[in-house]
Parts: sequence; structure tokens; C-alpha cells
Amino acid sequence: MTRILILVIIIIFSVVDNISQVKPEFSVSAIKRHLEFLGSDLFEGRGTGTTGGNLAAKYLALELDNFNLKPAGNNNTFYQYIPMHGNTILPQTNLTIYRSNEQTELEYGEDYFLFKSGEQTFIPNPLPLVFVGYGIIAPEFDYNDYQSIDIEGKIAVMLDGEPQSYDPEYFNGPAETIYSFAESKLRMAVSRGAAGSIIIPQLSSEEEFQQEKIRKGFGFEDVTLAYAVSGNLGVLIDPQKSKLLFDGSEFTLEDLFNFHREGKMKSFDLETKLSFKGEFKRRDFVASNIAGMIEGSDPALKNEYLIISAHYDHLGIGPAAKGDSIYNGVLDNALGVSGMLELARLFSTNSMQLKRSILFLFVTGEEKGLLGSTYYTDHPLVPLHQTIANFNIDGLSIFDEVKSIIGIGSELSTLQNFLEKASAQNNLKVELLPRGMMLNQGFNRSDQIAFAKAGIPSVLTVEGTEYKNISYNAGLEYNLLYHKYVYHSPFDDLSLDINYKAVTQHLDLIYDLCLLICNSDEIPEWETGSPYINARLRTIAEKR
Repeated sequence: MTRILILVIIIIFSVVDNISQVKPEFSVSAIKRHLEFLGSDLFEGRGTGTTGGNLAAKYLALELDNFNLKPAGNNNTFYQYIPMHGNTILPQTNLTIYRSNEQTELEYGEDYFLFKSGEQTFIPNPLPLVFVGYGIIAPEFDYNDYQSIDIEGKIAVMLDGEPQSYDPEYFNGPAETIYSFAESKLRMAVSRGAAGSIIIPQLSSEEEFQQEKIRKGFGFEDVTLAYAVSGNLGVLIDPQKSKLLFDGSEFTLEDLFNFHREGKMKSFDLETKLSFKGEFKRRDFVASNIAGMIEGSDPALKNEYLIISAHYDHLGIGPAAKGDSIYNGVLDNALGVSGMLELARLFSTNSMQLKRSILFLFVTGEEKGLLGSTYYTDHPLVPLHQTIANFNIDGLSIFDEVKSIIGIGSELSTLQNFLEKASAQNNLKVELLPRGMMLNQGFNRSDQIAFAKAGIPSVLTVEGTEYKNISYNAGLEYNLLYHKYVYHSPFDDLSLDINYKAVTQHLDLIYDLCLLICNSDEIPEWETGSPYINARLRTIAEKR
């Protein structure tokens, strides 16, 4: 072979290699097209197990097929079928408080709301009530509201929130912990043998129990996985009506609020009882996760998987606000899904860049309690122990291009190292939040927590607080206004202004981060002390 021919071959391969390294561009028009479909009234808010939700699933499957992704669902399709059960409360429902020789019936939607509904909430005979402080057992803080009280077969009454603290070593100081969540309180009561739970909101003297606002949050069908363990009665009650629960007790509701302010909470038996006879509209149905695969190019590493996930469901049709009853969920999470479709398209056209495989997983039922991601980890489409990481997308930057990015949960694993490298490639810095805020206000509230509980290192990225063109205060105001007036309302619709330079900047980071994970010599690992290490070791030992 002549030197000239060798030189020509070297040049050709050099050019090809350089072309393969050119970063692909995201199509704003494609993202808009997906968003205008998924966020339109045609899809009726993409409620889980509804016509709109099923149409959205069909749309996603067709798009993945257009991108030539490999079907990774059931029976060589893009669909992972999930049996579910739904309950909707009816007006005939009856909740009665018994005190001395008096009985008081409360009105659903005005005096109280249900966290859970269905046959398992039935309490036909009056049961005694017990006040259990905040309803918390936290061994790491040497705290136990149940220590001196018997709750078995009774109904637990508790305040919302948790003990006040300014010490970061005690209930994470001002940042809330997982113990403040209603779901944690309800689970704790069940574990102690309680037949039901009542949570009393703590309101300042200027606040009111805003039935209309709360009704929007509780005005949707209660959906569970068909095989889920039955819960029991969980009630959120108007604080004014909750005063009835303490009739004849040695302490009043105001005493309890004082105990909270003084840090001297008490648990004690009440002199009242309660019964509940619910009437519900029930249905059993099948919803779907949508899953497509891009196989890696490395013969050995292609059997290791990165899962990129996003929930495509939203709240569907619910209580009307200003005449609009469709909760479109454009930012939560039609935009994230639209961006993920673009990621799938670009990775499919550059698949030879990938050593490991990527599973694109669009999950349903996130708004109903992470149902789709929970079902997936119970019934994985690829082995959990061969799944090296999960990157979850729940929203994208929309206000302005940023100078910093936040990895929710990244500090729990070596995903932090990958995030820092990808951020540097994109001229971004990684911004950290206080540990308590990161874990409990973000990490536990979207699908990444389901994957983490299954042992898979997981992360969610959100925009930082340093913007390119707007001030910190302007960015903070945007966020506050969104969460106050738009989030989980019918106004999260296509009328919103979206900065697509911010969107594509965020997607550029995600692309580079996923590429690094897929091609790294080292896989992400949980940091020492992470609560998810044991789950990882178990799936590896069981080869599950």
C-alpha cells in the first residue's frame, strides 16, 4: 500500500470520526410539534387510564416506532400494560363524630377530604380516637409520638408538619423532612395498627381552611395499582371542625398548637369516636408505560442499561377554574416528554456513539403516586442489576438560559461526578442546595425515587438560580408565580411563554450527561451511607 493511499485512509477515518463527534442539534420545531399535541385539549389532560391518557400513549409509541427504536414492552410492543383500580367518592358518603350523647355528621368537600378511598376505608361501628402528636417515629432524632400510647384498632389524630427546629442535626432544621409528608404519617399509623388517620392542618390566625383550593387537589379519582396493599381511612379535616374531636378532652386544639410552638408535644386518648361509611364509584382498567430501546454498540457493554424516564400523564379533567376543567399539564410534564422524544430521535441517529444501551421509558400514573415507575421496578423490562442508572425528566428549564444546574439526588451517588463533567462541557456550574431540601423537597417527589428504591442510582436535574439574562429575584418570582397560580391547575396550558433556548440548553446537558454514563469505564455507584445501597446489593445478589 502506498504512502499516499495510507494518508488518504487516515484522512477519511479522521473526517468520519470528527463527524461522529459533532454534537447533534435539537429541533425546536419538533419539540413544539410534540408539545402542541400532548398539551392540547384533545388529550384532555392525559389522565391515567382515560381516553386522553391512552391517546398520549399511542402517540408516544408511534413516535418511537418512527425513530426506529426497538420495542421493549410486552409481547414485542412498546406497551407495558399495568392493571389499575380507581375510586371516586360519591355524595352519599357519611362521616360521623360521636361526643357524649351527640352525633355530628361532616360534609365531604367542605369539612373534610380523603387521602385514600375505597372499600378498605369502611368503619361502620364507631371507633375511639387517639391524639398522636405529629404521628412520627424518627429513631435518628430519638423521637416517637407513639411511645406512650396504644393505637391498635383505633383512629390516630395528628397535626400536619413536624417538630419545629433550627438545628440542621434535628429534623434538618428549617427544611422539611420526609416525616412531614401526609403519606409518611398515614403509613406510620397503619404500621402501628391504627384503623384510620385524621390529619389537622396547622394554620396561622390569618389563614383559613381553603376548601376551594383544597378541593382542586382532592377532586380527582383515587387510582392505585391493582395489586397494591389496601390502605385504610385517611382524612384531612377542617381545623375548625376538628375542635369537635377534642370535646371532653383534657387539652384543646389551641393547647396543641401551643405545644407545637413550645416544642412540648403530647400524645393522649380522646373522649370522642368516629365512624365512616363511604360510597364510591369504582372501576378496574389497564394503563400503559411506553418503552423503546436503543442498543449499545459495544458487544459486552450493550447488556448494561441507562433508563431515561419521564411521566407522560397529568391530572386529566377535574374541578373547573374560570370555566376551564382540563388540566393540560404542559410544563408538568408534556414539555419534558417532548424533550425526551427529541433525545430518543437524536440518540437513534447517533447510536454508534453509545457503548451501553438506553431504555426510553415514558411512565404513567406519576401524579397518582408514582404508579408507572413503581410497576416498572416491580416488573422490570431489563434486569435491575444490569441497569446502571436512571435519569428522570420532570420538567425542563423554561424561563431563561442558566449559568448553573442542580442535580436533585446526585450527591447520593457518583452521578455527581458525571453531572459535574457534563456541566463543565456545557459551561455550567453545579449548584448545591441544603441536603434536607434536596432529598425531601425534590428527590422523593418524582419517579426517580422509585428507581432509587430499587437500587438504581438516579438523578433529576433542574435549573439553578443563576440566569444569563434575568436576575436571581426575577427567576425566583417566575418560580413562585408558577407554583402559586399555574402548577396543577388548568392554566398549565399552551398559552404559557416558553423560552426554547432555555429548553434546548437543558437538553444539551442531558444529552452529554447520558452519553458520558453510557460510555464511561466506570458505572455510577451509591455513596457510602446512602439508604439505597442495600437494595442495589440485593438485586445484584439475586440477579434480578
